[in-house]
Amino acid sequence: MKPNPRLEPTVQTDAADLRIVEADFSDMDTIHRLNLVIFEEERIINSFEHEDLIMLLAYSGDEPVGFKIGYRESRWVYYSAKGGVLSEYRRLGVARRLLYDMIERVQDKGYARFAFDTFPNRHPGMAILAFTEGFRVTKADFNPTYRDFRLRFEIKL
Repeated sequence: MKPNPRLEPTVQTDAADLRIVEADFSDMDTIHRLNLVIFEEERIINSFEHEDLIMLLAYSGDEPVGFKIGYRESRWVYYSAKGGVLSEYRRLGVARRLLYDMIERVQDKGYARFAFDTFPNRHPGMAILAFTEGFRVTKADFNPTYRDFRLRFEIKL
């Protein structure tokens, strides 16, 4: 599939040694540790039993610094379920690199839209990233589990 020129990152990462790799279930300890530090919670996602599950890890040198997990939501929509970056590596383009790596992978699979939810009061950087990269808000609601407002962002691929 030909890349969509509109979906080029607006900012390049400052982390020259950053690399993104596709993870598998042997990497779950690393993802779990990152999740605990970043989100201070045990739960990563509700289930890993999804079609087209993609798990990505970001490394700075040999150090894991972030992750992103997504899966098929419907025939046309790919959903990024969770991702995060260690605080000392934020604002360096790591989340953007993870986002675009996943988008590139799902474009190759033929998805028409890419979506994710975020809690802007808890993680304002993700809402800023979404707006900066051309995502649109398609839903807003209150999540009783997190007792916070949630925004859903989508972009056409």
